[in-house]
This record gives sequence, C-alpha cells and structure tokens, in this order.
Amino acid sequence: MGRGKIEIKRIENPTNRQVTYSKRRAGILKKAKELNVLCDAQVALIMFSTTDKLTDFVSPNTTMKKTFDMYQQASGTNLWNSHYEKMQEALKKQKETNRKLRKEIGQRVGGEDLSDLSFEELCGLEQHLESSVKIVAQRKFTQITTQTETSKKKIKSLEEMHNNLLHEYEERLEEEYALADHEGLSALEMAANGASHVFAFRLQPSQPNLHGDGGCGFEDLRLG
Repeated sequence: MGRGKIEIKRIENPTNRQVTYSKRRAGILKKAKELNVLCDAQVALIMFSTTDKLTDFVSPNTTMKKTFDMYQQASGTNLWNSHYEKMQEALKKQKETNRKLRKEIGQRVGGEDLSDLSFEELCGLEQHLESSVKIVAQRKFTQITTQTETSKKKIKSLEEMHNNLLHEYEERLEEEYALADHEGLSALEMAANGASHVFAFRLQPSQPNLHGDGGCGFEDLRLG
C-alpha cells in the first residue's frame, strides 16, 4: 500500500513543525543541487525557519547578487528600491536629529544665536546650564576630595617611613655608644691591672765609699 496523502496545512505542534521543516529542508536542498548538476541550471535558494534561522544555496558557478540581478531584469522589478527608500528616510531623520543636537550644543556653549528662542526656551536653557554647572562642580569637588585623601595617605606613609628610619638610627647610635663605653672600660681596667704590677729591685753599690756617710746602704729602684 502506498502512503496516504498528507493534508497540507500548518502543523500546530511546534516540535513536529520543526522536525518536518528540517526533513523537507534537506529534501529541497538536495533537489536544488541535483537541478544544478543534472540540468546546468542556475539555482538560488533562500529559506528562513520560524526561529529566523537562515538556510541558503546558490549554484557554484554564480553568486546570489548575480542571480538577483538576473531576476530583476527578467521580471522588470527592482528589489532594492523599497529598501533604498527606507534607508533614505532613516538617513533624513538622523540628519534632522543631528542638526537639532548641534544647535542645542551651540546654544549651550554660547556659539549659537539665541535671538530666535522664546522666553520659555531661554528659561529652559538657563535651567539646563545651571544643572550642568552643578554637575561639573560636584565632579570637581569629588576629584579634589579624592586627591586630598590620596595626598594625606602619602604624607602619612612618608611620616611613618621617617619615624622608622629615625628610630633605627637612634638604636644604632645607642649600640655604638654602648660598644665605645665597653671598650673604654676595658682599656681602663687593663691600665689599672698593669699599674698594679710593680717590680722592686735592690742595687748594691760596688763601691761602698761612694756614700757620704761611708756606710754600706742600699738604694731601691722601683719600676712600674
């Protein structure tokens, strides 16, 4: 038995719809390639799924643009006119917006003539300028505060470094003084100890009559 006919209508179930699209998309691509190879036909195919996923095919011996140009020539229609018109309209709106912005900027910096502004527009411009001045002043105050805090931190760090170096210098001086005192005391002790060793010698004169009293005394000679 052959397959029954499938009713051609929109598949309501999203999953089934996507599965059917994937299968038939593969079949259409296969047929397009076969037409190109078997019949030497120039084929261009564009498809978008419900999720806006693009699938395209163009014959290897041509390009999509060339195919579109051939279609326009054969059908007598221009595919780009509507798109070009939309782009021109968007460009026109963008130029108008740009002109208004330039004029507003010129009025704010004083480079634009203000004679064509009404009293209400002048009041509005004045309010905008006052708001801008407040924003600039606040930003300037914030920068000054930040720079001041940074300078304070740097000064505190330098003071700590100075105090540490001064403390280290004082400790070294104390060590040197202590060493000098110790060496001085050692020298004094050595001198004192050396002075305590006194050697006594007695010399007996070889000629007793050298003494005025004619006695035979002795003289002490002490060496320190």
